[in-house]
Amino acid sequence: MKASEINYLVDAGPIVGLLSQTDQWHVWSDSVLTVLDERLATTETIWAEVCHLHQKNRVGLFAAIEAVEGGKIVLLSVWDRASRIRMLLEKYLHMDVGDATLVVLSEKLPKAKIITTDVRDFTVYRRFRNEPLPLIHP
Repeated sequence: MKASEINYLVDAGPIVGLLSQTDQWHVWSDSVLTVLDERLATTETIWAEVCHLHQKNRVGLFAAIEAVEGGKIVLLSVWDRASRIRMLLEKYLHMDVGDATLVVLSEKLPKAKIITTDVRDFTVYRRFRNEPLPLIHP
């Protein structure tokens, strides 16, 4: 898959929301993610968070794994830019590592929009030092 073919990056919240009918963001996540007829990309770090949050919900966990196996979600690594991840974590003291990796992925794929339920944080974060992130959010 070419980087130019990726139009959407996805945070953990919408994936968790989609896979869990009791999640507060289920309806929104379902309405957004099911209409997109293309692959979504996320980072390996975000993916680990999704799997951790579904540890006790095996149905959701296996559905998440099937999304990767079936190619609906593509996992990308950004750890070749570890110094940039560190810079972001130093700048935004409450930022977690998953969010930092998604911001760096957005810098690598600047045309892609980030799908997130975390409006409070992602509207504060900046890519390329001063550019707001292109978001799809509730």
